[in-house]
Amino acid sequence: MSPAVTLAAIEAARKLLKGQVIATPMLPAPRLSALTGAEVFVKYENLQVTNSFKDRGAYVKLARLDDTARKRGVIAMSAGNHAQAVAYHAQRLGVPATIVMPETTPFVKVASTKAFGATVVLDGETLADSQRRAEAIIAEQGLTLVHPYDDPDIVAGQGTIALEMLEAVPDLDTLVIPIGGGGLISGNAVAARGVKPDIEVVGVEATLYPAMRNAISGETRPVGGPTLAEGIAVKNVGRLTRPIIEALVSDIVLVDEAQLEQAVNAYLTLQKTMAEGAGAAGLAAMLARPERFRGKRVGLVLCGGNIDPRILASIMVRELERQSRIVSIRLTIPDRPGVLGAIATLLGEHGANILEVVHHRLFLDVPAKGAKVDVTVEARDRAHGREIVEAFAAHGYDPERIETVKAIE
Repeated sequence: MSPAVTLAAIEAARKLLKGQVIATPMLPAPRLSALTGAEVFVKYENLQVTNSFKDRGAYVKLARLDDTARKRGVIAMSAGNHAQAVAYHAQRLGVPATIVMPETTPFVKVASTKAFGATVVLDGETLADSQRRAEAIIAEQGLTLVHPYDDPDIVAGQGTIALEMLEAVPDLDTLVIPIGGGGLISGNAVAARGVKPDIEVVGVEATLYPAMRNAISGETRPVGGPTLAEGIAVKNVGRLTRPIIEALVSDIVLVDEAQLEQAVNAYLTLQKTMAEGAGAAGLAAMLARPERFRGKRVGLVLCGGNIDPRILASIMVRELERQSRIVSIRLTIPDRPGVLGAIATLLGEHGANILEVVHHRLFLDVPAKGAKVDVTVEARDRAHGREIVEAFAAHGYDPERIETVKAIE
């Protein structure tokens, strides 16, 4: 491990952060406990000013710059949360900031970064592309790099979260923490294991971006692709963070896109709080491997809440479909007056709420005097959805369950 990242360094960072960032709440989450089978406590880092934990490391790094570096300015590459944190604290401290962001960064994060007064440069598809552009700008302008994870000050700042978590709930068994480049988990692993040596620290990566797991385990899983967890979509692992993770993190769980969506939806519907994909990754790991955490006292870091509202709306609808609370059914019907009325009456008798009806008269697999109709309805639960389909079958409509997205195309 790096001697620059120690419990003492993290405690010093905490003193520096006092009054500069929010000491966010650490609260029990009974409904998430019921969902996962563990006793869950959530650290709400989405309540920071920039809605992510990145406020901590960014402030520590910027506050320790000398006068020359402050005047020249700083540069960072980020998919969004680090960008906003650097921009916000640079504005507070009077330091010019340039942020290089991937072109795929959600608009909400780009707009927020600009709102904090930073110069934003969009370049490349991934953080690795942005890093190359940032390095070129540093060579031209002599700016100081505020790295999102490979910096002792950044890591120490992020590690202050675990100190607060264990003060609030000293008898935690496990921390589950997302991994991108590794700054968040490495700082918190040092802090947590320093305060409580027997605590387990478990990491989480998106299945599409298992870069740290590959580096540590020797696996060769492919890395890349569009993910809901763009905040941890990192191909290059940290040189500083990797050995810390190897030494102190017991396991790295991979979570797929459906599990990330389920976790984002659970935070919103059960906890009434906003989580982006990366922010919900810890909960996604508990949903992916419930037996791994069952019966334990688990601390989750809800590390970011900067999600595009359009994406969030889509996730909510998709989760309703997965739970069969929105059901789309394709029916084969005779194309004559009154049939739609009969269908509506049948749905009413079974307590279904009609959301959408679409006719298809040109399908070639039905007679010329027939048609297909897609009916999208709201159901109470999975059993109610089956009841509706069975009712259509009993009335001769040859029902076929289809994906909601296909029904509305």
